[in-house]
Amino acid sequence: MTLMKHAIFFILFILLVPELAMAQFFGRSPEFTRQDTLRGTITPERSWWDVTYYHLEMEVNFEDSTFVGTNTIQYRVDSLTTNIMQIDLQEPMAITKAEQNGRALEVEREGNVFFIETVAGQQIGDINEVKVHFSGRPKEAVRAPWDGGITWARDENGNPFVASANQGIGASIWWPNKDHAYDEPDSMLMSITVPDDLMNVSNGRLREEANNRDGTKTWHWFVSNPINNYGVNINIGDYTHFEEEYKGENGTLDMDYYVLSYNLEKAMDQFKDAPRTIEAFEHWFGPYPFYEDSYKLVEAPYLGMEHQSSVTYGNKYLNGYLGRDLSSTGWGLNFDFIIVHETGHEWFANNITYKDAADMWIHESFTNYSESLFLEYHFGKKAGYEYVIGTRLAIQNDRPVIGIYNVNYEGSSDMYYKGGNMLHTIRQIIDSDEKWREILRGLNKEFYHQTVTTGQVESYMIEKSGKDLSKVFDQYLRDYRIPVLEYYFRENKLVYRWNNAVNGFNMPVKVYLDGEVVEIQPLTRWQAMDSSAKTMETDINYYVGSMKVQQ
Repeated sequence: MTLMKHAIFFILFILLVPELAMAQFFGRSPEFTRQDTLRGTITPERSWWDVTYYHLEMEVNFEDSTFVGTNTIQYRVDSLTTNIMQIDLQEPMAITKAEQNGRALEVEREGNVFFIETVAGQQIGDINEVKVHFSGRPKEAVRAPWDGGITWARDENGNPFVASANQGIGASIWWPNKDHAYDEPDSMLMSITVPDDLMNVSNGRLREEANNRDGTKTWHWFVSNPINNYGVNINIGDYTHFEEEYKGENGTLDMDYYVLSYNLEKAMDQFKDAPRTIEAFEHWFGPYPFYEDSYKLVEAPYLGMEHQSSVTYGNKYLNGYLGRDLSSTGWGLNFDFIIVHETGHEWFANNITYKDAADMWIHESFTNYSESLFLEYHFGKKAGYEYVIGTRLAIQNDRPVIGIYNVNYEGSSDMYYKGGNMLHTIRQIIDSDEKWREILRGLNKEFYHQTVTTGQVESYMIEKSGKDLSKVFDQYLRDYRIPVLEYYFRENKLVYRWNNAVNGFNMPVKVYLDGEVVEIQPLTRWQAMDSSAKTMETDINYYVGSMKVQQ
């Protein structure tokens, strides 16, 4: 579909948006339970301690699809408001015991939450440990990665092929932890025991492959950087390994690939997109954030996921999204969508992580936009621009991109395509490719290995751009509507305003008056400028509607 056809369809669609979106947005509000609040809030039982390190030790039992193990939780005491620790582990998994300094601790369960009474007498600044024992059969994923859980599959040779993916539902679906995004461990060790004819691949670097001489092996993987909970993963299969080195901005980056044995030849060809992706994103976003932990691409029995330093891949060795171009422009077939998109999350999701799931747009909007930046880097600006504009047909404008805070509730799926187009629009407002690149790289430097809020990201972009983008963010993140530029000509004047917009919306926009480009700054009230033009077209790079009205 040509961009002109996209534009015509979009203008027709925008006229229907208010009625369609209002019906959905002002429909029945979601209902939340105490479990939602416990999951999504920084409760008193979470706020007094800061997790510094996890050691997850776990055995995977294939006969009954169960996990059994321990998680040693190292933490620093930040306050003395309570000594009750909230640890999350979702049903039907269970914590069977907790201990500290050789003493069994009192444990009380409330749904998916366990309250553990730690040893009294702790002081602010103390570093202590609690060892949590757990077991059970974790929720099985029906349609990973969207529903979340464990995928129990078989490869073409009949070998077990097992993996975790749990972004929305939470890491506590299969292992006990402080399951809130605001607090990440500074480092983590995963010791996963599986049958000795299989391999487990997890995050970070392989420290040891231990043969237990009982038909099992334990794979010890260490992550030396902070990691978000949902980024922790296991991947178990009959893997073959190959590797390469990439000379990047911070030196030599080890790039490791784990694929099913019979897919080695296809992978060696398709995974050439991995170093190309690192090259493009280091240009736009700055150095890959986890050199110490390497970069891995791991074949998985589902589509793929952005697990930190252990990106999972299931795109069937096809370009596009399972062979489809999501932009309908043709450009999307020039790269493997899963390699590019999920690798982009290493910067936006794993380096910069939201504090609350309501701000998931920080992950998905920037990473959606990264696809067009990949194309721009390798194929030119025309390719990148056409791609991001082409994805607009997937935007629903159903509800705000920002979700509801403190209940683990994300916003509209428009955080992908609408969020990417919002960023593309902001780039037009800034009107300097050099400054735009500085902002993207600056975000990853300013918030390196941090959890952040929407407010922090907005403030940074406003300050560094020198533009008041506050109403732009309000419009595209907190409202569901797309602004419409209404206009008419009268007595050698162009009369115009923003409609379908938040109060005070004042975004500048470039238009073509009889083919000549002019930047105007409409308000939500009518204003006029001298013009003898007969026609006006809005620059398609701005995600807005445009409509000539009768006066």
